[in-house]
Amino acid sequence: MPEVRGPGNEQEKKERRHFIQEKIVKRPPGRRQIAYKLFKLAGGAAIFGAVAAVSFSAVMPLTDRFFKEETVREPVSIPKDEITEPTTVPVETTAPAAAETTECEEPIEDKVQSVMENYNYTAEDFGSMLNSLRTRVQTADKGIVAVHAVQENVDWFDNPLLTTGSYAGAVVARTEQELLILTPEAAVEQADAIRVTFSDGSDVAGQVKQKDSVADMAVVSVSVSALPETTRNTVQTVALGNSYIVREGDVLIAVGGPAGAVHSMDYGVVSYVLRTARMADQNCRILYSDILSDTETGTFFLNISGELVGWAMEPQEDQSGDEREFAEIMGISDYKGILEKLSNGQGAPYLGIVGQTVTETMALSGQPSGVYVVNAVAESPAYAAGIQNGDIITAVNGKTVTSMRDFQNAVEQLACGQEVVVLAARSGREHFTELEFSVTVGTR
Repeated sequence: MPEVRGPGNEQEKKERRHFIQEKIVKRPPGRRQIAYKLFKLAGGAAIFGAVAAVSFSAVMPLTDRFFKEETVREPVSIPKDEITEPTTVPVETTAPAAAETTECEEPIEDKVQSVMENYNYTAEDFGSMLNSLRTRVQTADKGIVAVHAVQENVDWFDNPLLTTGSYAGAVVARTEQELLILTPEAAVEQADAIRVTFSDGSDVAGQVKQKDSVADMAVVSVSVSALPETTRNTVQTVALGNSYIVREGDVLIAVGGPAGAVHSMDYGVVSYVLRTARMADQNCRILYSDILSDTETGTFFLNISGELVGWAMEPQEDQSGDEREFAEIMGISDYKGILEKLSNGQGAPYLGIVGQTVTETMALSGQPSGVYVVNAVAESPAYAAGIQNGDIITAVNGKTVTSMRDFQNAVEQLACGQEVVVLAARSGREHFTELEFSVTVGTR
């Protein structure tokens, strides 16, 4: 007989299913278990925080160095000086008025000359003048540093050997991030590391900012954050003066290393000013003096106001082959455009011609206005492009050139590695032919 499914049988099956699907619930955690978990969580958080703090402290200086300082670095600006020439005071030649002649009053110039001639100078007066110069030197010496070129070598037994050379440097600019120091190129030329010692004895690491192989000078950078607080407060910047207004007879002070040792000094007068000395890509002024100077260590010259007006150059030989006895001083005013580029880490642009402005006498012979190339420096960018001695440069990168001053300004506005067009006139049998040269700007 067929099975009869009634309501009772279905109810029993449902009850059996509910019995199989029952769940086992865990006992709620006690107070000790809750406290243990909280302690474990707090301990883990403390350990994580400590590790994060240490990691942050280690990474932060590198982050500041490679990112922050690079993005907010303050540019250095060095204003240029206008060329000035000596002015003569006109002498009054007209006869005095009748009313003035009756008074028989002595002219003021004669009074001053009479007082000066009749004044008896004493040792105290001479000492007072020396004390004034000494005060200038003491102030400027706070901006003079010793730059040490460290070289890593080994002896015969392969033992490490460190050799250092000491050079004078002058702090010529300061920003929030760094001090910029002008020093001879020899201080950085073959150095594996650079150390800078300030007048208070503090010693920190330095880095090469940029160098100029034509003028044999370089700029070294020192991070302000690396200096002790006392040094940051005492170091001085040597103000840049105007070498165009220096005249024969002016008193100059030599600081840096005139005696061959850093922080030595001397003083004297300017004997002669050569206003049109020819150098690569510029004409500049050279000051001559019998002041003690040492070009290897580095010697900087200040006026009586304590302003930097130049530095000692390598002495040039005269026609007899003998070195001149006078110190040769490169004027700072002709170098300020290049110094600004070096201080900002930029290479100084270089074409490599020694030239002179075409004079009126030269123009009467038919030569066009421009810069006469006295010498295209061998292996220079201009020489490689085909510019020759005797060519007359008339334009650089689209800018008309009528004098060496124009040429120097045009070159300073170029960028190293830039390809520019230089226009020049070359003398032929009957006339001058305009030529176009493609020159890749080099670095001094």
